[in-house]
Amino acid sequence: MKNPPGNGSSIEEIPDDFVAANDFLEEKGWTDGLPVIPPTETLVNAMIAHGRYAREQVLGIMQPGKGTVTVEKVAANAVMAGCRPEYFPVVVAAVKAILQPQFHVGSTMCTTGGAAPVVIVSGPIAEKLKINAADSCFAGNYRANATIGRAVRLVMRNMGGAKPGGQDKSTQAWPGKTTFCFAEHEARLPWEPLRVAQGFSPDCSTVTVVAVRGVYPVCEGTQDTGLGILQTLAASMRVVGSPIYNQTGWNDTPVVVVLGPEHAAEIAKAGFSKAHMQLYLHEHARMPVRDLINRVYYGTERWPPWIDVNDPNASVPIVARATDFMIVVAGGDGRHSAWMPAWHECQGATELIGEV
Repeated sequence: MKNPPGNGSSIEEIPDDFVAANDFLEEKGWTDGLPVIPPTETLVNAMIAHGRYAREQVLGIMQPGKGTVTVEKVAANAVMAGCRPEYFPVVVAAVKAILQPQFHVGSTMCTTGGAAPVVIVSGPIAEKLKINAADSCFAGNYRANATIGRAVRLVMRNMGGAKPGGQDKSTQAWPGKTTFCFAEHEARLPWEPLRVAQGFSPDCSTVTVVAVRGVYPVCEGTQDTGLGILQTLAASMRVVGSPIYNQTGWNDTPVVVVLGPEHAAEIAKAGFSKAHMQLYLHEHARMPVRDLINRVYYGTERWPPWIDVNDPNASVPIVARATDFMIVVAGGDGRHSAWMPAWHECQGATELIGEV
C-alpha cells in the first residue's frame, strides 16, 4: 500500500493489514481519530480517474504549513475519508474553493474560535450523487455527505498541517472539524438556487465553502406567517457572546442562513424575495452598543465609522451589508431552521464542479 496523504513528497509503504495500516497512519498524524480506508495505489488511481485532472497538477499551497496540494494527494485523502470515486470532482472543487484567498484557510485552521468548513452543494450533481438535502441533512448519515466533508477536512489537516496540540488552537471546536456537508434542497426551493444567486447558470453545479463557528438552531412552530418567522429568526441572532458582532466592520463576512422548507415556503408566500429577506434581517438582526461595550472582543476589532460608540442605543448589525446573508433552503419537514456565523477572516468561496 502506497501514496501517503501528507504534505511530503516521498512514497511510503503501508502495512497490508487493515488495523496495522490504520495504526501506521494514525502514528503519522494523518487521520482524524476515526478509522480510514488505506490509500492504496489502486484506490487512488480510481479516484483520480473521476477527477479529469492530471495526478501531478498543483491546485495551490495550503496554509499555514505551506503544503503543496496536488490532485494525487487530494485523491489519497478522499480515499481515506471513504469517498466513492464519483464524489471526487466535488472534493476537488471544494479544495479549490478553500484555496481561494478570500476563504483564508490558514487563519481558519489556527483560530481559537474553532471555525470549520461547511460544504454546500448546489445543482443537479447533488441528486445524482445522493448528497442529502432533506431530513437530517446536517448529520452525515449519508455516505456522500459524510465522506465529502471529511475529505475536505483531511486535506486541510494533512496539507496545511494545523492539528490539535500544534497550530490548531481551537479552544473547544465543534464536530464540523470532522465533517460538515449538505446539499441545497432544490425540490423545495421557493426562490432561485444559491448558485444562480451567485451568478452561475441553473444547469451547472457548484460547491460553496464557508468557515463557520457552529450551528445556531431556530424553532418557530407557532408563528405561521412569513413575517413572524423572520421576526423569530432575527431575534435568534441577537446573541451576547457571539464574536461576529465585534467584527461587523470586516468586509463580506457572511452569516449562512439555512431555512427549513416549511419556513422558506411561508416566507416566500408572504411576498419576501431573497433580497427582501436579506434587507429585513440586516435591519433587525442588530444589537445596541450598550450590550456590546466591554464584552467579547470590544476594542480589539473595528466597527464601521457610522456606528457611534458613544451612543448606547446605536444599533450594530450582525453583518456589514444585507448581501452578506447567504440564504439556503435545506432540511426536511418540521418548523426548524438554522444560522451559522462565519469566522471573520473568511468570506466564503464558490467553485464550479466539473462533470462526473
